[in-house]
Amino acid sequence: MAEPKSAPITPELYDYVLAHNPPLDPVLQDLADLTRERFPEAAGMLSAPEQASLLAFLVRLTGARHVVEVGTFTGFATLAMARALPEGGTLTACDVSEEWTAHGRDAWAKAGVADRIRLRIAPALETLRAMPAEPHIDLVYLDADKSGYIAYWEELVPRLRPGGLLVADNVLFHGAVVDPAATGSALAIREFNDHVLADTRMEAVLLTVADGVTLARRR
Repeated sequence: MAEPKSAPITPELYDYVLAHNPPLDPVLQDLADLTRERFPEAAGMLSAPEQASLLAFLVRLTGARHVVEVGTFTGFATLAMARALPEGGTLTACDVSEEWTAHGRDAWAKAGVADRIRLRIAPALETLRAMPAEPHIDLVYLDADKSGYIAYWEELVPRLRPGGLLVADNVLFHGAVVDPAATGSALAIREFNDHVLADTRMEAVLLTVADGVTLARRR
């Protein structure tokens, strides 16, 4: 068995990591704080601060102009990515909750990026299937219901341009993916990880960032 090289993430080490990443701007920080205050039981769905920085970095690195987000919650990661888009870039955000995304709308407007974001309140599969079938998406952030990951993947991969990037969150699912008795979302994620590994259309790496992040590139 391979030995992990990752350092155990203590609170002190995590503070150090955050201190050496780009700080959250005031609008992002306020949105994160508001999410934890208004939705304490659901706040675990909020992307980690270092993920927001990573997503913005990837948008800039790839020169993405058309981003799709599946699972928006209160729009924290949405805002980070929208800020990184070039002039004329757009982000299509898919969610089913008017209540959660209303807070995102307010933050997007405050940050001056609301015109870059197209929020679609509907089941994500409906939104994805209504998109043009040809490859046109530059970057995807997948962070929605875990049971739907494979179905979302199958709609998104053909629509990714060659070299396009798909970022999937929670691919370790709190470590439960290695449990032989995994059920529910943990089992769905384990099946998704196997699906990604077997898909010859893509090249992918699974990273131990936050709750696990897969970066997959369209060949």
